[in-house]
Amino acid sequence: MSRVFLILVAAFVALMVGALFYAARIPVEDATVMPPSAIEQPAPLEIVTHPSFTLPDASGVEHEFSEWAGKNRILNFWATWCAPCRREIPLLKAFQDEQGGNGFQVIGIAVDFPDSVANYAEAAEFNYPILVGEQDAMAVAESSGVEFVGLPFTMFVASDGELLSAYIGELHQSHLDAVVDIMTRLDRAEISKQDARSALEDF
Repeated sequence: MSRVFLILVAAFVALMVGALFYAARIPVEDATVMPPSAIEQPAPLEIVTHPSFTLPDASGVEHEFSEWAGKNRILNFWATWCAPCRREIPLLKAFQDEQGGNGFQVIGIAVDFPDSVANYAEAAEFNYPILVGEQDAMAVAESSGVEFVGLPFTMFVASDGELLSAYIGELHQSHLDAVVDIMTRLDRAEISKQDARSALEDF
């Protein structure tokens, strides 16, 4: 047997031993690993179609959303430290004066501390109810299905209690004029719920 042949055999054996050693180091897939579809996922946000909640006013008196049943409700989320929110307040007060007798109700929901809201309310002289909450108020806003990324934030609820849409940002007179037109036509059955939602989402 030639020396060259022995060298080739030794090299081949060394190569096979190295391959077996490398293969032994590769982790074997755990047969108990669950497929991605079976892994528990976070529960999706529950989107409400008919909001229902209870929040206190600045004095601590609890109020249920159903107190204003039968009206087209505008839920305006705000805070005393939010400049755009404060700019909306005179507009919403004027709206309540003009449209309160036509089946519309503004409800302010302060994402703030009760003392701060009570102090601010003395000067603001609200003509619509103000409810107060922090995490609870944010949970109501997030139940709309719209990501609650900041204030002001407004939800529009039809007279039958069904949530139609939500809007992030400062409201202007043009928005409120459109809300009156859309929700009044909905009450008169001149447009469908889907038409109303589409129109409100075009803000």
